Amino acid sequence: MTKARDAALALTSAMVLGVPSISMAQSTMNSMTKAMTGPESGWLVGGSVGQSKFNVDCSGANCDDTDTAFRVFGGYDFNRHFGVELGYADLGKLTVSSGPVSGDLKATVWDLLAVGKLPIADKFSLYGKLGMYRAETKVSGSVAGFGSGSQKDNNTDLTYAIGGGYDFNKNLGVRLEWQRYSKVGSDNTGGDGDIDVYGIGVVYRFK
Repeated sequence: MTKARDAALALTSAMVLGVPSISMAQSTMNSMTKAMTGPESGWLVGGSVGQSKFNVDCSGANCDDTDTAFRVFGGYDFNRHFGVELGYADLGKLTVSSGPVSGDLKATVWDLLAVGKLPIADKFSLYGKLGMYRAETKVSGSVAGFGSGSQKDNNTDLTYAIGGGYDFNKNLGVRLEWQRYSKVGSDNTGGDGDIDVYGIGVVYRFK
């Protein structure tokens, strides 16, 4: 009987001591979950328009290396400091001509980026993005008197951006940013080069 009573007392003590540990573990998990999601978590959509610049060497040719670009995107904010975005962008085209030869290169991309944000005031914030893109480039050319042709290819590489944002309220905000798509193109489309996009956009958060 004594052994049974001692065992029961030991089991009861272990259960009593275990309750605070379980509560602490649950509290810790709740705190970690809150830190990851945060009170400002939620889905978002947006779009931007601006100017693209193709960084190529146009020595000895007439070259128009800027064009209108636009991007649409959707994403998720885990908290006020971190989020992700998936976007589609039309980067416009590069036009080159030299004597009877002329051509252009068009580029569109899908990109996936991690977004880090730094609030600096009640409505202002700075942010940076880092991720990968998948591009489709198409080059078309012609020679006077000899006809024309085209070729397209795909490639994947790095993209990154920096910018600043202003929120009118918890749902609607504007952005001003610079984004670079590194080494767009391939040997099949005349080589690769960086494309910079300077744009202004709007973002809507579902909160």
